[in-house]
Amino acid sequence: MNENLVELLSKEKLFPIIRGNDINIVRDTANALIDGGVKFIEINVVNPGIYYVIEEISKHATVCAGGIITALQAETALKAGAKVFSSPINQMHLVKFSKDKRIPFLAGASTANEAYSAWKARVQLIKIFPITAMGGVSYLENLLRPMPFLNLVPTGAAKLSEVKDYIKAGAVAVGVGRDLLEGYSYSEITKRVKSALDELRD
Repeated sequence: MNENLVELLSKEKLFPIIRGNDINIVRDTANALIDGGVKFIEINVVNPGIYYVIEEISKHATVCAGGIITALQAETALKAGAKVFSSPINQMHLVKFSKDKRIPFLAGASTANEAYSAWKARVQLIKIFPITAMGGVSYLENLLRPMPFLNLVPTGAAKLSEVKDYIKAGAVAVGVGRDLLEGYSYSEITKRVKSALDELRD
């Protein structure tokens, strides 16, 4: 990546997350987001066909391969064109893979101890998941109060309307999936994300 991941996400603020089994829907959703101005998208690897989508979408945006549990998944995603990978967990074999291949890794953490352990392992960005179940904005504030050096990306049922509050609380960016995408046509997704980005970048 030409640009530091933290800097890129700090500019974007919104971190759209796509999860689905149908590769055509995943592809079209990603393109709708790109049409709205999105430069960074997480695409969850829920089946092998998703790697083909990553290959296509990575020509137009920075793709983070999400839901990665094994080094083999990470390796396949990297070969497909992903520039970042993320996991709901923090495992040392993934940290090692990230360092060996020089590909950024968003490690998953829920508790203060897990977040600190990821930071100690020199993970660049830490995904706080599931943020809504853990307490939302106030939980993020509580994590950052004693550890303001953490680069946190809250995800997990976060709402589009909450993004500004999370950023104000100290988040680098916010992962939004269902609330941004579910139940909307592709043209509506494009409009929604364009409006959100315009507001966040002001």
